[in-house]
Amino acid sequence: MRNRLSKMDENVFGSLPEGFIANALSLTSPRDACRLSLVCSVFRSAAEWDAVWESFLPSDYQKIVAAEEEEDGGDFSSKKQLFLRLCDRPLIIDGGNKSFWLEKRSGKKCYMLAARDLSIVWGDTPRYWRWISMPDSRFTEVAELISVCWFEVHGRISTSMLSPDTAYLAFIVFKSTSETYGFEYQPAEVSVGISGLKTQTRTVFLEAGLDQRRRQHPVVPRHRIGMFHRGHRANPIGLINPNSNGNGPKEREDGWLEIELGEYFIKKGELGELEMSMTEVKGGNWKGALVIQGIEIRPKICKT
Repeated sequence: MRNRLSKMDENVFGSLPEGFIANALSLTSPRDACRLSLVCSVFRSAAEWDAVWESFLPSDYQKIVAAEEEEDGGDFSSKKQLFLRLCDRPLIIDGGNKSFWLEKRSGKKCYMLAARDLSIVWGDTPRYWRWISMPDSRFTEVAELISVCWFEVHGRISTSMLSPDTAYLAFIVFKSTSETYGFEYQPAEVSVGISGLKTQTRTVFLEAGLDQRRRQHPVVPRHRIGMFHRGHRANPIGLINPNSNGNGPKEREDGWLEIELGEYFIKKGELGELEMSMTEVKGGNWKGALVIQGIEIRPKICKT
């Protein structure tokens, strides 16, 4: 039956010019083009055309990949190969402060802002934060929190750098170690919106649902001795750790953790800066030993 349908498709579509089919495929999406390439041989051939995959690349892709082409020698035999390269291996751009890639199903732009590209209160004060390298980070430096009672992180990206008419989600990407403390019971406030305009905030717990045994038997590192006398409260009265409320971190495929900061729809022609933030400034308790890689901005993908 399948062979019979395949022959029927060949007869129906075989008479159509391949260029006509390629033009039609370029009006779909990368996922749809790949699916339609299975219809018959003429669709499969048309789906390989550079014109099809050029339409799926962002209009400014040549500028974005210029530095990478110099490094790799620009050895891309087709636009499809370039598209898949940008999906599978993020480019490090902006002097190492950002990474860029494409979402494979839609071709929408994705970014991660490195910790160095963020505004971290007291981030350049060695007493509170230090900058280290980690082999599983895509950036040369990550920010390690030593100890603060005022936790505030902001990231900004121009809306012109993002894909228009697209709903984006922002996530803070971090690691919680065996010595992380102070986030167990005090929620952090997160928000996403256009800089300078009023935005809605919500609360999240950076340690919700993580390694309950570690909280039951905490290891207090030497550098924290005496912090309990400086206002650190292990369990502030009236605050409950919601271990299963869905506002906690989720583990990523790369081994890091992420927490959603919020969602924003980028309208075509909208100008401004998209600002993302995470703050915990109300509890007054000391917190530390968190490692921040950056803030990731990626399209919201609806499951189909």
